[in-house]
Amino acid sequence: MKYISTTPFLIAALAACTLLPCSCLDEDPKGQMPESEAYSSAKDIELNCVATLYNYIGGHDESQGLQGTDRGVYDWNSLTTDEQMLPIRGGDWYDGGFWQRLYEHSWTSTDNALFATWNYLYKVVILCNRSLHQIEAHKNILTEAQRRSYEGEVRALRAMYYWYIMDLWGNVPLVTTHGTSLAQTAQSKRSTVFRFIVDELQEAAETLPLAHSNYEGNYYGRITRPVAWFMLAKLALNAEIYADDTPTDDHYPAGSNITFTVDGRSLNAWQTTVVYCDKIAGAGYRLADDYASNFAIHNENSVENIFTIPMEKTFYTNQFQYLFRSRHYRHGSAISMDAENGTVGTLSTVKKYGYGTATVDARWPINFYADTLLVDGKKVLLEDGTPLIYRPLAVTAFNLTGTEYEKTAGARMSKYEIDRTAYSDGKLQGNDIVLFRYADVLLMKAEAKVRNGEDGSAELNAVRNRVRMGVRTATLENILDERLLELMWEGWRRQDLIRFGLFDRSYDLRTALASEKDHHTIVFPIPKNAISLNGNLKQNEGY
Repeated sequence: MKYISTTPFLIAALAACTLLPCSCLDEDPKGQMPESEAYSSAKDIELNCVATLYNYIGGHDESQGLQGTDRGVYDWNSLTTDEQMLPIRGGDWYDGGFWQRLYEHSWTSTDNALFATWNYLYKVVILCNRSLHQIEAHKNILTEAQRRSYEGEVRALRAMYYWYIMDLWGNVPLVTTHGTSLAQTAQSKRSTVFRFIVDELQEAAETLPLAHSNYEGNYYGRITRPVAWFMLAKLALNAEIYADDTPTDDHYPAGSNITFTVDGRSLNAWQTTVVYCDKIAGAGYRLADDYASNFAIHNENSVENIFTIPMEKTFYTNQFQYLFRSRHYRHGSAISMDAENGTVGTLSTVKKYGYGTATVDARWPINFYADTLLVDGKKVLLEDGTPLIYRPLAVTAFNLTGTEYEKTAGARMSKYEIDRTAYSDGKLQGNDIVLFRYADVLLMKAEAKVRNGEDGSAELNAVRNRVRMGVRTATLENILDERLLELMWEGWRRQDLIRFGLFDRSYDLRTALASEKDHHTIVFPIPKNAISLNGNLKQNEGY
């Protein structure tokens, strides 16, 4: 929860939002402030070329924002995995089979939500290109330090959006200049886009401040150097996937042979990951003493969170819809809010946490609502007067219609502290949405060390010790398990499963499609509407 007086940069960004388009891919919409007024000083240029871009990190409409809304980046990265699912409950959540297609990997290039997500991500890329053009065009009123700073921040932001685009679709158009039409740009190979992103982030990082982006102040919610380092660590960790232009040929380059230049040294992918993780640690990040505090209503001073989507119910329009989407209707009523009775943890997730055993993970009651629900110490009652009991082990089919626990099956999303003063049924909350945090850094380092033939047990067990769980040997299997236990609901599962070679296999209630033997589903199909608009685009193999 924020106080407006402490966040001048983002306040200014929202105040200036009329300068930029908020829909479609038009770079020069009508109704904007005259250029002579928008770029008359260094302050104006920072506001109108940099600050306004952050309006798009979060969102409130479907498929908009990096997290918080439905049918966008988060859902494509989460509801397509063994982590969570949105089952059909009688007349609820059929929605034309959309959620079932995600879980079963039977999506198609005609899915409107896929095209909307494509448009959202490219919209921000195009706005970044426009901003870079304006900064260059008005550099005569900037100092060299100001020009480098503004350009570096916009380039880093654009690189982040290209990372999401490349991660989701593989071979994609690479548009880097203002005035170049996306509809006329040919696809670049995934490896080319990957190297572009790495180069941009490495160069931009040198111009970015070392400030903690999640702290309130002038850099609150902005991309700072540690944020860029986190992305570089993540890119290097996934280098085997991102450097592969043809996932269907069953061959990919080895991370030990993929090299990067960091601080004048040539390092392989795993060494690169470790170096950037160490840089983040050197910038003062550490594990919070309390795991749950990173997701509290007042989480803007977390020592662990690296990059967040700012939330403030009386000022920002960013929404967090996932708690609302998961809770049972009566659960919502008990906290004076509404609910949609949807998302649950899968059976395999529930079992991985050790639910129902003597060794249940300490993060279970933080991440999930399960069993008899209490609100303010009182049982929540269903309409028939019986207690509301969430049944974690009752998710025995994707279509729960007609089953005994049709409406109550599944452990529900918790993790984020409920803001009882939130607006819009809890969706306009005070808790910042966590995108990157230091626990992930430790797990990345542990994995990279193991993949490089070293011991990552210290990093793995630092994460486990924080929640007082027992020591484990750092094997790849244990690290993948820990990533689920630690990072549940945070949007990383698809990327993790792909990196471990498990995304296109059968798991939980999902039987792998016969066509997935060629691994084509590790990227999504290029939206049909995008191909219709750009004859240069070729559909990804297998679709």
